[in-house]
Amino acid sequence: MSVIRVLPDRVANQIAAGEVIERPAAVVKELVENSLDAGATKIEVEFRHGGRSYLRIEDNGGGMSRDDALLSLERHATSKIAETADLDRLSTFGFRGEALPSIASIAKFELQTRRADAPAGTEVLLNGGKLVHVRDCGVAPGTRITVTHLFNSVPARRKFLKSDATESAHIIQSVRLYALACPQTAFTLIEDGRVLFQSPVCATLEERVTEIFGRQFAADLIAVDVAEEGLRLSGLIGKPGVSRAARHELITFVNRRPVDSRTLNYALIESYATTLPKGRYPVAVLFLELSPMAVDVNVHPAKREVRFRSESQVRGFVIRAILQQLRDMGASAPGALRSGAEGETPAPTVQPQAALPTGAPVLTGFSGLPRPAAQALSAADRPSGEAPATGTAPVAAPRVTARVPSRLAGWRFLGTAHGDFALFESPAGVVVLDRRAAHERVWFERLQSQFAEGKVASQRLLFAVPVELDAVASALLLERQKFLAAHGLDVAEFGRNFFRIEAVPDWIEPEAAAGFLRDALALARDGRLDEANPRLAEEELARLAAQKAVRLPETTTETDAHALAAQLFACAQPHTSPGGRPTHFEMSRGELAKRFQRGV
Repeated sequence: MSVIRVLPDRVANQIAAGEVIERPAAVVKELVENSLDAGATKIEVEFRHGGRSYLRIEDNGGGMSRDDALLSLERHATSKIAETADLDRLSTFGFRGEALPSIASIAKFELQTRRADAPAGTEVLLNGGKLVHVRDCGVAPGTRITVTHLFNSVPARRKFLKSDATESAHIIQSVRLYALACPQTAFTLIEDGRVLFQSPVCATLEERVTEIFGRQFAADLIAVDVAEEGLRLSGLIGKPGVSRAARHELITFVNRRPVDSRTLNYALIESYATTLPKGRYPVAVLFLELSPMAVDVNVHPAKREVRFRSESQVRGFVIRAILQQLRDMGASAPGALRSGAEGETPAPTVQPQAALPTGAPVLTGFSGLPRPAAQALSAADRPSGEAPATGTAPVAAPRVTARVPSRLAGWRFLGTAHGDFALFESPAGVVVLDRRAAHERVWFERLQSQFAEGKVASQRLLFAVPVELDAVASALLLERQKFLAAHGLDVAEFGRNFFRIEAVPDWIEPEAAAGFLRDALALARDGRLDEANPRLAEEELARLAAQKAVRLPETTTETDAHALAAQLFACAQPHTSPGGRPTHFEMSRGELAKRFQRGV
């Protein structure tokens, strides 16, 4: 008895749909690509209930005859390629011929199409991959595809869909990417009968970016256009200092195709290495143009990734182009761009000092500067010979105060090295303290305590801070408004994708609130701010806030250094920063003697 069998076409199509169609936005992506390949200069996308109940994509492209309309619903039927060699010279978005049959196998699918020279159009209706009818219809030249009851024939797949707001956001983001890729095409986007986005043909990329992402986003970008040896890089990049906590606003295209290219992403990140702190990512809308033979777009079922024939050439070109543009705009001015030869990552911009809640670790806002040790150490705990600071109000001692004197007994402050490191002589040897990492640890544990106790003090703003977000970020924010409000950040909706920050935690300055909100939403986008697990969500939020500890002065006083050490060793986990970096290390007297080849 045979155990090997050939799968029916319907089952094979549903398996293929699992690779290509993962959510409603994937349907929109595939059909918009077909419209663009058909030469459309006008595309209209309409959806309802996050796309799961209704999707319509209509264009004014070339249209199809009856025979072609039926053939387009067969697997691997395509007009884009005819032989293997054609894969080396692709100039179209689609080429596999899997999209339409895959979509038709998991939904009710209606195709209406007409060529400009045909007296009537053709209508093909399928339900769950089964042909219902083929007949003539009246339709304008072009193609209209309507998809309803998505995943109706595979209900298990529907369980993996997110909320309507999240699925809608992914559709909006997908349409916007193709609107960016093709500014010469007019796009209209309609959700539940309401026009969300309508853009005529744009003369420049800057105009399309402004229409799609808003003026706030566009104002932070500068143009780039560099060509070299068959490669051209054009588009918009963020000004030095403009950054995000995640890569979601790092948008790249290869031969107009929206892609997630590790080569391009890392090249961009490396280009900004001396202008952005570690863990921050640049903002960009970049187009790389090169010969189709130099890039392989057939490495991912959904065509999201590409592989370059010469990764090193592309990477080097992108880095040179971006660095040259940053230099040309005067990024080499003091504080903007430093030479990469130093091997340093510059500190972020200093934020204004923020007031701390009562009983908080004694640190001054986000400047990273500890207040005098008299606020953290009692007279009995203070190192010998150290006078108490004057003019400061007493503050509650850190937790586990009993640990402080034993840890610091006999420590003598020697000075600072390279700005960030405090040096101490201890009875056992020499201690090197990373002031930045120590500062982050103290902040992190204090904020964790506040979140756990539900005692997050916030301040209402006299003037609300306006924030304009993209569709995905807006959906994430609407889902997490209560969570953020419970942690001191009160954000109100003020229009489609437009919000106002009306209250902030009292450890954030109003000027830093918009950036903090964007970074929090970037965490949510990465799945790291999941309300289903509030403990982990609060930990991520506290870690993000702790990272706001910024530039430290080149030197510090003995009093301040001892205060920071006391606060650090009062923490539950003083040995590492929230990001896992060591906060200090000790070199014993024995090791020092060995280094100098002395007997102990």
